[in-house]
Amino acid sequence: MDPTADAPRPDSSATSQLLAAAAVGEPSAVGKLLARHRPEMVAFVRLHLDRRTAARVDPSDIVQDAQAEIARRLPDYLARRPMPFHLWARKTAYERLLDTHRRHLRRARRTVTREEFLPDRSSVLLARPLLAGGPTPSQAAEAREFEERVARAVGELPPADREVLLLRNADGLPFAEIGALMGIEPAAVRKRFGRALLRLRTALISAGLLEDTR
Repeated sequence: MDPTADAPRPDSSATSQLLAAAAVGEPSAVGKLLARHRPEMVAFVRLHLDRRTAARVDPSDIVQDAQAEIARRLPDYLARRPMPFHLWARKTAYERLLDTHRRHLRRARRTVTREEFLPDRSSVLLARPLLAGGPTPSQAAEAREFEERVARAVGELPPADREVLLLRNADGLPFAEIGALMGIEPAAVRKRFGRALLRLRTALISAGLLEDTR
């Protein structure tokens, strides 16, 4: 499905079948459902996990907590079906991820040491659409200097801008799904994404990574 569409993607037929089995009490259905979505959830959390937090927390641990909550709340989900299961599972993992970030941010504020700024792979993924006309990540991402320059440019953006760009450019999510994850309307996501894209372009131009064609 085209990720520009303003609608969440439907669940796969396999997921729908497992949901139907879980709804009638099939003993193995819940375990199979969680196992099916676990790799996608781990990949999502790994991409969005703050680099400093990632040094202390394994993405699998966050997903394990999220899946325990999913299993606990599944009967209520099946009764209401507020959104496709894949989106609900990702949203649950996203909320756990944000809680983890908040806890580690509070700890970081209590220490006087500062960690060295390090490039993040997600920075290149986030900036990839704008860099397509210049040095492409496929050619230049192996050069640490390029990664550092991109990461520093991305680091100038507010956290909310980085997150909406990452959800759109790296995860490729429709605006409706981003809105569900962030708790805002798809139209507001579009506006936030547009503003963030302009700020990113300005930061990349200032860093000499993108030509100013205005």
